Amino acid sequence: MKQKSITIGGVSIAPGERKTVSLEVGRLYTHSKLNMPVQVVHGKRAGPILFVSAAIHGDELNGVEIIRRLLKIKTIERIRGTLIVVPIVNLFGLINQSRYLPDRRDLNRSFPGSPEGSLAGRMAHLFLTEIIDRCTHGIDLHTGAINRTNLPQIRANLKDPETLAMAQAFGSPIIMDSALRKGSLRAAAVKRKIPVLLYEAGEALRFDEASIRAGVNGILHVMRHLQMLPEGRRVAARPKPIIAKNSHWVRAPQGGIFRSLVKDGARVQKDKTLLGVVSDPFGEDEFHVFAPCSGIVIGQMVMPLVNEGEALFHIAHFIRTDLAEERVEHFSDQLQDMQNQAYQGKDIPQI
Repeated sequence: MKQKSITIGGVSIAPGERKTVSLEVGRLYTHSKLNMPVQVVHGKRAGPILFVSAAIHGDELNGVEIIRRLLKIKTIERIRGTLIVVPIVNLFGLINQSRYLPDRRDLNRSFPGSPEGSLAGRMAHLFLTEIIDRCTHGIDLHTGAINRTNLPQIRANLKDPETLAMAQAFGSPIIMDSALRKGSLRAAAVKRKIPVLLYEAGEALRFDEASIRAGVNGILHVMRHLQMLPEGRRVAARPKPIIAKNSHWVRAPQGGIFRSLVKDGARVQKDKTLLGVVSDPFGEDEFHVFAPCSGIVIGQMVMPLVNEGEALFHIAHFIRTDLAEERVEHFSDQLQDMQNQAYQGKDIPQI
């Protein structure tokens, strides 16, 4: 089917064209304009329109690098349909190395927004009307919060068959059936019947090579699933990701100095696995933190200084924890292989 031109921010992009568009989101104190950079790869043939967004929380940087690497891959020049990438949604937050906007609002709790609302509301409205409303599918890239890590995982509304198929195609070892949060980008997209995946991996203000490579690969897998890209070279069949039935946060029983004894991806057993220790500076008043449930560690605190009640570990529960452990081990082995290879500009190792 013949492709038509697409218009974003008043700029027309013709079939077969690749163009960068700047969406004005406001001005700094200096009166300098602040623009949201958008790049559009508009294929010659009609097909799905996929957006990939990052840094809706300004301190979550892995996604910025994922998009940079994605755009270096030659095969996306031959896509069917359209790829719209927004590497920095929350420009104010990124400039200030902050999750939030200057007024302390969370942009990912401000959708659908309003052109006459708060700064967050105006930015949300701009992104919704200029990007999301033009798309058929989406992938939103995230990391853990400051001082917290996340094992690469997909969060999505798995009750929708199309979203579930995208999540399985992405190839993360673990998929979380995640409820929609009021005001989130994902909730606004789903209301418009646009399936969206949320990719969580790594931690804020840090690049994590494994998470970045897995993210690039995952996006390519989804694009192949949507038939935007041709199938790549033949590789061994990947194990199917496993779906977590729920998850549980383990919190600090007291304030003190925290030492973790397990890694992300570790399998833990209820009341048997020692997760970590919280102690005073002398090591005299020690509290051993045991796993309150069985499952896989999918995230944890990396800051040694903790207050009582702070989240230390995030544990996902599965019907078959042994299968989940296998998936994580396979995924980790593949990532290790990838990290031992130099990044290739034309393609990246399969996972």
